[in-house]
Amino acid sequence: MRVSMPHMGNLYIPFKALFQRLDIDFVIPPISNQRTLSLGTKYSPEGLCIPFKLALGNLIEAAEMGADALIMPVGNGICRLGYYAQTQEQILHEIGYANVRVVRIGISEHKLLGLLKTIKYLANNASWPRIISTFRFGLTKLNALDRIERIVQKVRAVELVKGTANQLFAQAVDAIDKADDYNTLKKAQADYLDRLDRIPKDPQAQPLLVGIIGEFYVLLEPFSNLDVESELGKLGVEVRRTTFTSSWTKFSLFLNSLGINEKDRIHRAALPYLKRDIGGEGWESVGEKVLHAKEYDGIIHLAPFTCMPEVVAQNIMPSTRESIPILTLICDEQTTKTGMLTRLEAFVDLLQRKRRAGTNKQPRVTVRGGYT
Repeated sequence: MRVSMPHMGNLYIPFKALFQRLDIDFVIPPISNQRTLSLGTKYSPEGLCIPFKLALGNLIEAAEMGADALIMPVGNGICRLGYYAQTQEQILHEIGYANVRVVRIGISEHKLLGLLKTIKYLANNASWPRIISTFRFGLTKLNALDRIERIVQKVRAVELVKGTANQLFAQAVDAIDKADDYNTLKKAQADYLDRLDRIPKDPQAQPLLVGIIGEFYVLLEPFSNLDVESELGKLGVEVRRTTFTSSWTKFSLFLNSLGINEKDRIHRAALPYLKRDIGGEGWESVGEKVLHAKEYDGIIHLAPFTCMPEVVAQNIMPSTRESIPILTLICDEQTTKTGMLTRLEAFVDLLQRKRRAGTNKQPRVTVRGGYT
């Protein structure tokens, strides 16, 4: 059995560490690129979203490399995610990969136990102590990656030589990937946090603070959003992304099992405007906007084209009492870097003008190009 999975940011690194320690043949498809998107778009139904298309493209690339057990999350919520795995497996069979199986992970209903059972199945029924030990090591890598990325988001906005933080982040990702024990991993994390701290910074900089909210996949997969966080850093903007895989894992897989739901706070904030779950992260997008309206200079809302939960959230957010400018960026295969940069530059200029004017009042009219 050769196992693989689609990319979503750096999530492949903890899974690679886990599978290698369990002696599972793990195939890593190429980092998502234009060929990945072209493959996914070619074989996907037209109306499906970019997370489906990019994931399918990665699965095809993995199958080309000999993988025959492809991992995909599924859920029982309103989002179409619950149908992805079955549809993608059918497509793979139709285009010639008849022996490929898509292994479903029920992250919505079975949480941590469902994930661990899937790992046990793929590991030829390895012992529970071994599975739990390797899973902990993978989580430690995930936490290290996300901790460093949070610092990178701050440094990008104030570094004197643009691109320095990105270069160090790429090196840190590689070092964490190669670390094969806890001591090496701990030293790599500490070393790159120190090196990021020593990057020359503009002492006079007062960067704009912009929150990034929206659908889970396009938040975490840079290729799907045209690397919007790096582009904002070049414009002197400090990014605060609401979703990190490590925090999602902490709350969704662990604390939920104890009856603690971090999303309750977000849902309560959204209740005056949205009374129930609408699938995906739509409910959370509204709640995050309400919660952070006084904290951020602006918010960028990332949404896949045809994603109904985020379309609903997009239309609700301008009507809330909490006043903050919002730019919605729609992500699909037709989105161009030039168009995205034009919108970002205009939005950042708007935020700078509002800061100079000393007001954060939300415009009432939706402007063509996506911001309100």
